[in-house]
This record gives sequence, structure tokens and C-alpha cells, in this order.
Amino acid sequence: MVSREHKKAALHDKLQLLRSVTNSHAVIPPSFYLLLFSFHSSKLSSSLCFPNGIFQKQDSSIIIDASKYIEELKQKIEILNQDIARSSSYQWPVVTVDNLEKGIQVNVYSERSCPGLLVYVLKVFEELSLNVLEARVSCTGSFQLEALGVENEENGESLDTHIVKQAVLQAIEDWSESNDQEY
Repeated sequence: MVSREHKKAALHDKLQLLRSVTNSHAVIPPSFYLLLFSFHSSKLSSSLCFPNGIFQKQDSSIIIDASKYIEELKQKIEILNQDIARSSSYQWPVVTVDNLEKGIQVNVYSERSCPGLLVYVLKVFEELSLNVLEARVSCTGSFQLEALGVENEENGESLDTHIVKQAVLQAIEDWSESNDQEY
């Protein structure tokens, strides 16, 4: 007798929790609360019968809302996983440009090999009248360029690191478009 009362109360609590977690608009009718109250006060568990379908209809409505909520969450997770996969496979090479006493240090790094990118970056040096003083390049499995450029004596203007970085990024974009890379 008592265990049946506890089971129904526990079921009700679980349904209320499920309803609140899933933002369900299904409402357990007041008649259910009256039935619980009369059940609790009269302790006539064997003679208590729920009106046809009242409790079961509300149960199924909350459960349907919960299953819809779970499906929405699954779709959101799938979209997030696709975004993560896209962003990790389409990372642009990292470009840093620093102004040193000797000249301008340009570093370009990509986790992927970038055939032909070196030519595009060196064209930037030429267009900006930078002479390459030192350079280290690695193209095995990844792409890494460390180059020190000095300004041409003939050109009296001083180059800003921001201008150099923008030019290198534009060269990477041009390289990507010409090679149909998925960056």
C-alpha cells in the first residue's frame, strides 16, 4: 500500500523534473493532484483508479516533448561537430611580422604542406622592395618560413609591420585561390 503511493509520487516527481528540463508545456491536470491528495489521505490504494487516460495522456505529452528536445539537442551537437571539423581542417597559415634592428622578420607557419606558397610570399618581398637577408624554409609535411627582410636603400620610406603582414596574408589568399585550396 505504501510502496504504491511512493512509486506514484516518485513518478510524478520525475515527470515534473523531466518537464522542467525539457521546457515542456504539458501540464499535469489539477485532477491528478486531487487524486494524489485523496489517495494520500484515504490510504485506499486498492480502490483508487485513475480516470481513463488522464494521467497517461499527460505522461505521454511530457515524454513526447522530452524526445523532441533530445532530437533538437542531437541536431545542435551534429552542427557543432561539423563546425569544429570545418574549422580544424580549414586553418589559415599563421603569419607573424616583427620589426627588428636588422630588418623585418616574417614567419609563416601552416600544419599542412603548401606547395607554391613560398613563391607568393617572396613576390610580396619583391613588391615591397624588401631584400631577403636570411631565410629558412621547411616544406616537409608542413610549411614553415622564417625570413628576415631589409628595406631597399633606394626606397626612402620605412615599412610598417602591419602593411607587410596584410600583404603576406593577401599572398596566401591569392595562392589559395590559384591552387583551389580549401583554406
